[in-house]
Amino acid sequence: MAVKVNSRKASLKDQDESSRKRTKLSNNKSKPAVKEPEPESESDDDDEVEINNSDSDDSDDNDDDNDSESEDELDQSEDELDQGDEETSKSIDDEDEDKEGGEDDENKQSSRENHIEQRKLLNERKLKRKSGNEVQQIKRIWEKLRVKNPPLPKDVRDKLCDEMWELAKDVIGDLVLKHDASRVVQTLIKYCSKERREIVTQALKGHFYVLATSSYGKYLLIKLLHYGSKESRELILSELHGKLRKLMRHREGAYVVEDLFVLYSTASQKQQMIKEFWGAEYAFFRNAGDNKTIKEICEESAEKRKLIAGNLFGTIKASVEKGSTGFQILHAAMKEYIQIFEKDEIREFIELLQDQIAELVHTSEGSDVACTLIALATAKERKAILKGLKPHAQALITNEHGQTVLTTIFMTVDDTVLVSKTFANEYSENINELIINKFSRRPFIYLLNGFDKHYFSPLILKDLLRYESLSTETSKKPQLQRRKEILGTFYKIFLDSFIENSKKILSENLGSQFIQEILLNNELELTEELKELRLNALSVLIDSVKGDVSIENHLINKPFNTRLLRSIIQGGKWNNKEKKIEKLPEELGLGSQFSVKFTNEVFENDETLKQWIESPASFVVVALVDSFNENKKDSVSKDFLKKLSKSKKIIKKESENENKGAQLLLKLI
Repeated sequence: MAVKVNSRKASLKDQDESSRKRTKLSNNKSKPAVKEPEPESESDDDDEVEINNSDSDDSDDNDDDNDSESEDELDQSEDELDQGDEETSKSIDDEDEDKEGGEDDENKQSSRENHIEQRKLLNERKLKRKSGNEVQQIKRIWEKLRVKNPPLPKDVRDKLCDEMWELAKDVIGDLVLKHDASRVVQTLIKYCSKERREIVTQALKGHFYVLATSSYGKYLLIKLLHYGSKESRELILSELHGKLRKLMRHREGAYVVEDLFVLYSTASQKQQMIKEFWGAEYAFFRNAGDNKTIKEICEESAEKRKLIAGNLFGTIKASVEKGSTGFQILHAAMKEYIQIFEKDEIREFIELLQDQIAELVHTSEGSDVACTLIALATAKERKAILKGLKPHAQALITNEHGQTVLTTIFMTVDDTVLVSKTFANEYSENINELIINKFSRRPFIYLLNGFDKHYFSPLILKDLLRYESLSTETSKKPQLQRRKEILGTFYKIFLDSFIENSKKILSENLGSQFIQEILLNNELELTEELKELRLNALSVLIDSVKGDVSIENHLINKPFNTRLLRSIIQGGKWNNKEKKIEKLPEELGLGSQFSVKFTNEVFENDETLKQWIESPASFVVVALVDSFNENKKDSVSKDFLKKLSKSKKIIKKESENENKGAQLLLKLI
């Protein structure tokens, strides 16, 4: 029996040691990383003392039981021992939990006190810094001054500005490079007088490069450029002269140079800034290369060309690799480079930019660079360029400069299947919006009419013809063939869009004009499907102008729709040189064929004809008379002319009311 009791004691001791280990592990986990851990020996000794004492008490009790009690009493003592074991374990766990909770509270309290102490020390250090007291006072005023909602009354704002100025005027240099204090000076520049801005500019003279390369100072420099005088800007630009190439390679400085170039420089200053990228000679000597273009300078010697090209490419490559491809000043530098690059330099430059062409197209300089590279690119390079442009298809076509890039793609890329796959799906969903936009419709006008002088200015035509000339080495197909192949894909999209959105398109001048170009186009060999679709579009056009024309917003009361109908009825385009209409084949559903269909469906009664005579639509009636006079044998023609003769009084009355269409009708009948 004694053996049994001793095994119980051993089991209890093992449990106590296991519990003690768990307690130590739990305590270690609850302590914060910053706080130094307490010596383990003390806690371990305390636990061992407590556990050994309980073991000793249990042992004494059990020895007495062995000497004086019977077997039944021993069994009872064992039960009590088991109960004591549970109570001991429970008391240890409770005690450990109390310790953990106490330590957590102490840690929280200690952490809070440490935080307060750190804040106190930080504030003391700030005050000990140079101009510390002034900075703290200035920031308090600034907190009031920067309030925007509700806006401060002018007199209150001026008063706060005066207070801030008195504190800040002698410590400007100590404020500008601090992230919070720099914002104070920015606010001061925004609201203070011109004279004070000049004082700030002069105070910072000699430190503009440091400001430009500072994460916080650059914003102050931009504010000085924005609110400063012409003289201030000249001062800043003069100080940064010779350092622009270095700034363009700097993460912060590049943004300052970009703003300086785009927003705050004159044309001559911009040219001088670009010349810095040519090389050290042009960076340090302002008059170097005066009144000469980069081509003229490079023609002087091959060495000069090689040196300038190397400097330009080095700056461009470094900027592109730092993510500055979209900067306009970089586009201007690229435009200089493409005027002088040769052979292997062309391939290297295209390789550098072929995946980033989308970042060039939003500026005139960048667009010129993109078009030139597309014209000079090989088939493989063009494929990579199109892949990079596809996600930006909508932005490309709607941009003032981007649409020229798309036109260049249409006129130079031989792989017309790839071009159609890249762009047709992207534009099919909103083609009705694109054809009424003054920029996005131009590439489609090119597909329909080529280099039509009615739609392309002489300057744009000159550029497009230059890109076409550059592409002769890498493009093999005739331009007309490329254009027809791409138009074959888009023509169906145009017709489908008009059939679904006729009223929306015809309510816009540009839309009506575009539909005229579609319906009067005779360059494609139409499939049966396209012929049917085209006739369906003509029917939709007729349906669009039905109804009461006396309603002010009726489509026929818009003069551009009158012109559209007249062109369709005449059956061709007006040739200004020969002073006559160039008739298109009747199978297209135009001319007399359309006139008959139009008359049958629109003029169902005399009242409708009367309304058309009395409205701006009278010009359409004139076109119908001209068409029917050429073919009087048709029964519809005879009936219409007869009805018109009966309306002579109405026509005469309208001609007296200065209805010009009615005046023409009166002469015809």
